[in-house]
Amino acid sequence: MNKKLQLALAVLCLAIPFAYAAYLYPNLPETIPTHFNIRGEADGFGGKDSIYLGPIIMAFAGLFTYFLLTNIKKIDPKRSAQVDDRLFQNMALVIVIFLSALSFVILYMTTHPGMGVDKLLFPLLGLAFSVMGYFMPQLKQNYFAGFKLPWTLENEANWIATHKIAGKVWMYGGLVQILAGLLLDSMPSFILFFASMIVMVLIPTLFSYRMFKNGNEG
Repeated sequence: MNKKLQLALAVLCLAIPFAYAAYLYPNLPETIPTHFNIRGEADGFGGKDSIYLGPIIMAFAGLFTYFLLTNIKKIDPKRSAQVDDRLFQNMALVIVIFLSALSFVILYMTTHPGMGVDKLLFPLLGLAFSVMGYFMPQLKQNYFAGFKLPWTLENEANWIATHKIAGKVWMYGGLVQILAGLLLDSMPSFILFFASMIVMVLIPTLFSYRMFKNGNEG
């Protein structure tokens, strides 16, 4: 996809939640929920203008991430020759789409405070982790994305092997999170989500260290 077209698509994705917020605004009460606990219960409130807070935060985060990933080749001090421009552009667009969807989740929960956070947020996060798992094995050594461990940055074979493992773990871990969010009650879903997160970080990290201790032989 053309760079300018992709940037326009990213901006459009981040703008859509603002349109949804504007649609909701006239029918909102003067005080609306702004924060929810893990059971989906409102525990923070603000004026109706705060409906735009979530989209604003996600738009800033999305634009920052997009421009960072699409300009890695210019700012990575060591690995620029290995960076795949198209891969990072695709990753940037996926992250923008995810943040836009997250804005919709926040807005929906604001107007439907009885909806459990796990039924919306955890499946969305699980989907994002699964997609990132798909990208993991394609990442070349760099300082901005992936498992940036001392052993992966020092040795290319370690990086490649670690990210192959990480890709599988993140794809399956994300699927577990999706199913947990959809099928389990709030507390078991919450526990399983964060337990799977720990596993998704620990397995590639321990694999990388073990490979380093074995002389970086697979």
